[in-house]
Amino acid sequence: MIAAVFDSIPAMILLTGILVGASGALLGSFLVLRGNAMLTDAISHSIVFGIILVWLMTRQLAGPVQLIGAALTGVLTVVLSEALARSKLVKMDAAIGLVFPALFAAGVILISLYARDVHIHVETVLLGEIGFVWLHTVTLWDQRVPVAVVTLAAVLVINLAFVLALWKELKLASFDPGLAAALGFLPGVLHYAILTLTSVTAVAAFDAVGAILFIAFVIVPPATAYLLTRRLWLMVVLAVALSVAACVAGYVLAIHWNVSIAGMMASMTGVWFAIALVCAPQRGLLARAIQAREQRRDHDCRTLVAHLFTHQDTPDMAEENTLRALTGHLGWPVPRARAAILRAHDRALVERRAGLLTLRPKGMAEAEAIFGRSTTVRH
Repeated sequence: MIAAVFDSIPAMILLTGILVGASGALLGSFLVLRGNAMLTDAISHSIVFGIILVWLMTRQLAGPVQLIGAALTGVLTVVLSEALARSKLVKMDAAIGLVFPALFAAGVILISLYARDVHIHVETVLLGEIGFVWLHTVTLWDQRVPVAVVTLAAVLVINLAFVLALWKELKLASFDPGLAAALGFLPGVLHYAILTLTSVTAVAAFDAVGAILFIAFVIVPPATAYLLTRRLWLMVVLAVALSVAACVAGYVLAIHWNVSIAGMMASMTGVWFAIALVCAPQRGLLARAIQAREQRRDHDCRTLVAHLFTHQDTPDMAEENTLRALTGHLGWPVPRARAAILRAHDRALVERRAGLLTLRPKGMAEAEAIFGRSTTVRH
């Protein structure tokens, strides 16, 4: 049965995507919380420079040396960006925008000059081709397994072990770096450790899925999960689950429409984010619209109570404490005035007596809270 799985091309394509998605989402959750998500984009592009440098020194396109060398280039991108930002000459976003295009361009130039006949293409780095991962295999326990699956599985294990071993430290450093530093948790070291693992994951993923899909997995599922929950463990679990769902749905739709598999997987992460953006229970656009409507109705209710309180038991009460006064004097449309009256009535704040709106005891207490004074000093 296991042999049948590894011999299945669709299964290997899906497994590759799932491994990249899970690895990226694990680290991306902490990067999103720390506001460093776009460093992923910088790292994913600048590793081209590291890849060609390692090839020039070793003439190897794969292996641990290339993995480490290219990953260190990603860390170099972060170090240079932060150093430039600390100079106070430019802000962090501008520093990132200055550093990674320079390293990426240098990598492209070196490829053009020294690696024209070698299988190092910028298009491959950026876009990858997940549909061909099954062609490059290695034998493990008498079973042919795609190299990308082996490499990405190892990276996922490393990332998962890192997160589980340092969960409390990562959690504290993400939410309160100052307290983490005071307790000796070295948030700066954790920061660079996360970015180093992000660089390693990017290098491991680029040949199979490309930088674009990797960036999508690192940023979009964690950002989507952040809309759905504020509990860190649940956010991480949701981010991984959304990545897996994007892989499965993206593959099915890509086969159905005969389009890019990696592109469709990345697009599905955007679909999940769009759905969460609209429908998230507390922070989605619909929830916020409902909250704004409820706040507006509460405000109208309090305005009604204040209006009635001001005119109750005064000579102009017969004119002011009516629906007509709300529409005429306050400028409210009739539906808005009726809604405010019904809301106040449902809350036992007002009642209609002899055709006039009057405050009930609960409404009087509400009015006193609004004005901060007793009814006995009302004029």
